Order: sequence, then structure tokens, then C-alpha cells
Amino acid sequence: MKITAVLVDDEPKALAILKNKIERFCSNIIVIGETKNPQKAIELIEKKKPQLVFLDIAMPEMSGFDLLSNIENPNFEVIFVTAFDQYALEAINHCAIGYLVKPVDNQDLITAVIKATQNIEDKTALEKNKLLIENLGVQTFQKKKIVIPSQEGLEFVEVNKIIFCEGTEGYTRIYIKNEKPILSSYSIGHFNKLLQNQDFYLIHKSYLININYIEKYLNEGYVVLDENNKLPVSRNRRSDFLNSLKNK
Repeated sequence: MKITAVLVDDEPKALAILKNKIERFCSNIIVIGETKNPQKAIELIEKKKPQLVFLDIAMPEMSGFDLLSNIENPNFEVIFVTAFDQYALEAINHCAIGYLVKPVDNQDLITAVIKATQNIEDKTALEKNKLLIENLGVQTFQKKKIVIPSQEGLEFVEVNKIIFCEGTEGYTRIYIKNEKPILSSYSIGHFNKLLQNQDFYLIHKSYLININYIEKYLNEGYVVLDENNKLPVSRNRRSDFLNSLKNK
């Protein structure tokens, strides 16, 4: 499948390196435009209507996020390019959008392009881009949404509605307030990394809980969550877990 792409990066050297790597390692990508100017990038994208945009995040006049927010109908797949901004990576990960860390690794580029090609075929770009823009305007993590790939497609779930995640045989079942559970093909390790903050805690190798739903802790090593879910806390995690609750 041939994919049309536009490259946006304010650094001429980085732009040239990225273009060269795409030409060498991603033969299905056809670069139809490139620019160092974010404002011109908006015009270029709206005129050329690429299927894929490689977008630098940290640009002086306008960030990659601001650029995306200024496009009326961002119906294209995005691969962000960043020199590693933790907040940026969190926002991108929550929305299942691709990214590359500078200096761009050849294999990472190939992997990101393969995933982007699949996403283009699935036509999920517009929903994910809108969610990213929405999340960036939300100040507290608990009010953000994450994308959960499931058997039926993509599920957009508010973080504060997740009660707990249960890992089972490489899959994860996500229990959501007042909704039926979602089964994801991603492991619980993926969700532990994605939801890493003070409000989620991996109490057991199979259970990641939202501590806002804890109703009681039992001395024998169990937590009782909202909706009468009783889950075990691993013996080697109990002390740290209790300390984290006291410091909450």
C-alpha cells in the first residue's frame, strides 16, 4: 500500500535525515511535501491532503500539538518526532498515536510506518487526533481518556471510570464504572506503564487498581473496591502499597 506523506520539522538537518531514512527503509511512503515552517505546514497539509504526517513536536513558533489543533479536519495518521518530552509521550501514548525519538532509529521508523499503514487502512486517525487535542486541554490526568484496542476496534475510555485492570494470559480485562468490561489484547504491563501515576497501583502481578475506588483494606492482604470487587495484594508489595495510601 502506497502512502502519501508530508514532513514537518524546523531543523533542516533533522528534516533531511528523516527524508533520507524514509526513502531508504520505507519504500511504500511517497513524500509529497516538506517544510520547516509550521504555519506553512498547515497550508501544505490542507492543500495536499496527505495520508501521513511526520510532525516534530518542539518547534519555536508553534508546537506540533498546536499545529494539529489548527487543522479543521485532521483526518490523517500522525507520527510525532520528539527529542523526548515525557508529557508529550504520555499524551501520545494515551491516544495510541505513533512517535519516534530523535535521533530516529531505523528499525523504530520501519515499525512506526508499518503500524501507521495499518491504522490508515482501519481509518482511525480522525478520532485519535481529536482525542489527543481534547486530552491536551485537560489539566488533570484522571479526566483524560485513553484508547484501548479491543476485539471490536478502539474503545475511548475516561481514566476516572477505570476501576481496575486484570491481567490474564497476556490479555487485560478492564473493569469500568457502570459499563461492561473490555478485553484488550495488550498485556497488563502495557496498562501499568500507560497509567503510571499516583492514582493507579499494581497491587499484584495480575491486578492494577485505581486507588480512588478503594473502600477498605483487609488485614489479611486484600483490598475491597467499589462494586464489591475483592482483590489480593501481593505480600511483597503490601508495605509499599500501604505507605503510598498514607501519603495520598
